[in-house]
Amino acid sequence: MAELNTGDGGGKKDKKVRSKKQNSKVDLTAMVDLAFLLITFFMLTTTLSKPQSMNLGLPDKQDDPTEKPIKVDENRTMTILLGDNDKLVRYVGLLATPVAGGAPKDFAYGKEGIRKELLARKASVLAYSTAKGKPKNGMIVIIKPGKKSNYRNLVDILDEMAIVDVPTYAIVNDFSPEEKKLLEGK
Repeated sequence: MAELNTGDGGGKKDKKVRSKKQNSKVDLTAMVDLAFLLITFFMLTTTLSKPQSMNLGLPDKQDDPTEKPIKVDENRTMTILLGDNDKLVRYVGLLATPVAGGAPKDFAYGKEGIRKELLARKASVLAYSTAKGKPKNGMIVIIKPGKKSNYRNLVDILDEMAIVDVPTYAIVNDFSPEEKKLLEGK
């Protein structure tokens, strides 16, 4: 039992005879019980911070052999290869026949690097699609993380996709031998 004792404060200053007062005792058991009940209540009802995740839509695994591949204009596509040591290579169109100004080029992450290139490419694709009479056809980015690239680089490039507001992008792990050589710098 928890209790609070208060002294009688008795000093012998004057020599008068006084009646002796009893020490008052306050029982704190109920207060301790209440404190533990409140602590338990707040621990159980408090929600901890929820983990944040990025939505990533992946295609179904069902491959239909009768389905025809979709033809996409090469002027709308950009491929980004992620390598080790924060290496980032992009090309526009096909690697064998790149679009004008779309030859493979190394970039850095950030505002002055790949983001600037994505914004410029997005504007040129919009102008190209508008000239063709299909202004809703936006840029398509294919992201290919290499075996030696790290998770942070993938998250950084996905953040760039969100910042630039790229309408369509995909993460692919199929590398051609030419792309492997390009990424390794040979």
